[in-house]
Amino acid sequence: MSRSSAGRDAAGLAALLLLLLAVGLARPLLPIDETRYAAVAWEMWTRHQWLVPHLNGEPYTQKPPLLFWLMHAGWAAFGVHEWWPRLISPLFAAGTLAATVGLARGLWPQRPSVACMAPFVLLASSLYAYFASALMFDAMLSFFVSLGLLGIVRAWRRADLRGGFVMLALGLIGALYSKGPVALVHLLPAALLAPWWMRELRPSWRPWMLGVAAALGVGAVAILAWAVPAAMAGGSAYGRAIFWGQTAGRLSESFAHAAPWYAYLVALPGLLAPWLVWPRWWRGWIAALKDDSGLRLVLLVMAISLLVFSAASGKRWHYLLPEFPLFALLVARALDGAPPPRRWSHALPAITLIGVGATAVAAAPRLAARLGGLQDASALIAGGAVAALAGAVLLALRPGDAARDVRRIATATLVGVAALMVAVQVAMREPYDMHAVAERIAGFEREGRPVAVAGGYHGQWSFSGRLHAPLEEIEPEQAAEWLARHPAGRVLLPYRGARDLPDGLQVLYSRRYRGQSIAILAPG
Repeated sequence: MSRSSAGRDAAGLAALLLLLLAVGLARPLLPIDETRYAAVAWEMWTRHQWLVPHLNGEPYTQKPPLLFWLMHAGWAAFGVHEWWPRLISPLFAAGTLAATVGLARGLWPQRPSVACMAPFVLLASSLYAYFASALMFDAMLSFFVSLGLLGIVRAWRRADLRGGFVMLALGLIGALYSKGPVALVHLLPAALLAPWWMRELRPSWRPWMLGVAAALGVGAVAILAWAVPAAMAGGSAYGRAIFWGQTAGRLSESFAHAAPWYAYLVALPGLLAPWLVWPRWWRGWIAALKDDSGLRLVLLVMAISLLVFSAASGKRWHYLLPEFPLFALLVARALDGAPPPRRWSHALPAITLIGVGATAVAAAPRLAARLGGLQDASALIAGGAVAALAGAVLLALRPGDAARDVRRIATATLVGVAALMVAVQVAMREPYDMHAVAERIAGFEREGRPVAVAGGYHGQWSFSGRLHAPLEEIEPEQAAEWLARHPAGRVLLPYRGARDLPDGLQVLYSRRYRGQSIAILAPG
């Protein structure tokens, strides 16, 4: 690949990533996940508490602190803003694209087109396209997993055990600080099962396994450097949760997100769109599997991760996001050896995009009412029309070489995805925008009024309102009693219909909220 074509590809990837970033910045932070993570970082910031994350006055045991620390670093440099936390995932997504190129070059140094195609496949995979701009842990985890895999490949391909295992240790440290011990599922199989996937340049296994053990030991020491002091500061219950309860709970009996074992298999066609429906690459990888070490590594890690996460009780689609760079490598490697294209070789991705857009247009009135209670479905119609048009343009193009077709499919897909995301954001903005309610709660806090939330609180309004005091959590049926004890207080009550509002209380404010409504109540 020439320097000019590499520069063109880098510019194209940057433009597509900026498109996703612009779409992400155009929407508010979404409850419950994004607003919760911003709230945890904000509460740590206001408490000057760097060891133990807190949410609504209680220790937050669900995640390690790296994402919150990164938010603090930006706030310390630029002031407390919403835009900085929302740049973190896109920055890590860009790093993952670069790491994917490095993996392709390391695994297949004689096949430069793989490194050209893989980042486009990754960025345009539907699930990755969304989470590249979401305030979540998964884009960050994907980067560190890719960094660790890059270290393993370096130790193998360059016979640089020291440099490779230092890189693996850095990947392990970042992955552990991103999401805890579950990160080992993504990295350890590649390192420990190297005798299976390596077909050539096989190292002496004793130094190799000692290097893996050393990297794992460094990672363990690094995470314990935070976990032990945090457990001492947070108390015994917090210590049990971060050392055992969180990971064990997810694997055995999930307290949330429980799903049957086959849930990921059912979702894969949608998660891996549009590439899974493009038959051009299907024929390339099976023939190469027997003697291709890179393909064996990719398939090994993907298969083990899918099996482990399918067996775990708790399931969410983005748990598999660190495997998406590997899927991109699989597709790109298969395309490098695929037969010449036929006239309609990319018809299925194009027709899929047309079908999704047409479905959005047809279902726009119902979707608008369901998502945001809107009577005007024009935004969804426009978004669906743009997606369908992108698919139609793709269908009209004559297939060329694999790299060109990958760029075309990726561009059409991301234009369509961006249009649909904007359309959905227009429909969801009012019921999912926390700022209006947060401003009122902040006003109550300045007035010294106590505030309670009926039905549980996940920090939805803490960061938007820059709140400093926890909100009391009560059951919905306790609203009248609580206001009788706090006559100056206010209660936030989610409800579906007027019949769900308690009698004798004054409704100060009401608006649509996440598929229902929310009211601010005061004594009658």
